[in-house]
Amino acid sequence: MARAIDAGLDRVEAGLAEQVRFADPIADASTRYLLEAGGKRVRPMLTLLAAQLGDGVTDEVVTAAEAIEITHLASLYHDDVMDEAERRRGVPSAQTVWGNSVAILTGDLLFARASQLMADLGERAIRMQADTFERLVLGQLHETVGAQPGDDAIAHYLQVLADKTGSLIAAAAHSGVVFSNADPAYRQPMVDFGERVGVAFQLVDDVIDLSPKPAETGKVPGTDLRAGVVTLPLLRLREHARSDAASANLLARIERGILAFADPVTGESVDTNTAAALAVPEPAAVDALVEELREHPATAETTAEARRWARDAVAALAPLPAGGVKKALTRFAETIVERTN
Repeated sequence: MARAIDAGLDRVEAGLAEQVRFADPIADASTRYLLEAGGKRVRPMLTLLAAQLGDGVTDEVVTAAEAIEITHLASLYHDDVMDEAERRRGVPSAQTVWGNSVAILTGDLLFARASQLMADLGERAIRMQADTFERLVLGQLHETVGAQPGDDAIAHYLQVLADKTGSLIAAAAHSGVVFSNADPAYRQPMVDFGERVGVAFQLVDDVIDLSPKPAETGKVPGTDLRAGVVTLPLLRLREHARSDAASANLLARIERGILAFADPVTGESVDTNTAAALAVPEPAAVDALVEELREHPATAETTAEARRWARDAVAALAPLPAGGVKKALTRFAETIVERTN
């Protein structure tokens, strides 16, 4: 099984390199940029692993894996524009190289290419892609506008993760079952597994975002926080601040020293004049606040939450037959929460 998956990943990698090529020289350079920067290929690997429940790595399974990874790749271009991220996968983000407009249009091109691949697989695949894309966009929208009055902020955030990250990983798992002609009874368990793993994956990313090792993560420590993107460590800190003076003090300093310099709606940094009026803090002071949040119990609680989601993902596999595939999927979920980059 491992050899089959490795061979399938080689096919997917070759297919990705071919699919992101364009005749236009600017489009060709920008679409290949983040693909060539690397990536963990979590989604294709899950598609190929799920396919072991059926006929294995068929041509259709490979095509679906390529489409889903290209969809993910496209979303990174858009995310980095919205978050004003400076780096991605250890290289300068696309918009810092070509500007926002080219980065957005590159994401659009990749979404179009992914849709073309799914169209080759028929109406069922088109519906799967459309439904997933809708959830991706709604997740991003709900993240952008934030929890509304009366909403539970943490429940709102977890739903955003389920839509933005979980839906695409669920589609990867679902595709592996569908396009390998596996027993239809396995579809819902794999969808549930994928979505829960996706939430766990993003919660671990919330912790990694605070990592003091940018060489490993490929990101500036506290990238999300600096962009005004609310993540679970910050939400947990707000909970602590209701009853703990030290937490309230840290929250106040983060709001004054970091969040005050990001637009609360768009997550974009405020304009230069406004920043000057607010007396922008020294980078070292911001770094110190990020470190304090990293060491606060709120971050350890986020790690624990990620592990709970991973356990729930494994529990969803109960209807699957015992054997190598189930064991590998269990290990897949465990590896998601053990990673450091």
